Amino acid sequence: MGLDDDIAILASAPVFGFLDRDALRLLSFAAERRELRDGDRLFARGDSADGGFVVMSGLLRLDPAFGEPVKAGRSALIGHLALFVRGERPCDAHAEGTCEVLRITPTLMRRVLEEFPSAAQAIHDSLAMDLVTFTGDLERVRALLGEA
Repeated sequence: MGLDDDIAILASAPVFGFLDRDALRLLSFAAERRELRDGDRLFARGDSADGGFVVMSGLLRLDPAFGEPVKAGRSALIGHLALFVRGERPCDAHAEGTCEVLRITPTLMRRVLEEFPSAAQAIHDSLAMDLVTFTGDLERVRALLGEA
């Protein structure tokens, strides 16, 4: 894959669509690239979440503690909160076939946001809107449970 392909994949991933070409180029060059073979574990539930991953090619299978497994393909962002804060992984992640991911640490993300403040503001606004929507959804669930 070339630089233009990497930039296109990153631009299609949630959160990174707010970044311009120069910011995406910085991410592409500075992020850690990992290649996984079929069955390789990317991380396990409970591991330290020390960055997010963008699937560049292939598929990852995410196995949460509750619910059905989910498959994540090209341009999927795994662990978007781990781009900003450290925590624990809520699921297991394994490659299904050959897979390539970029690991983006909070340190790298902070560097990008400092160098591109307009992108930082757009990401902030988007995350704030997500929080407002989530809070509204919780209120609706609370109201439904109160009626039961």
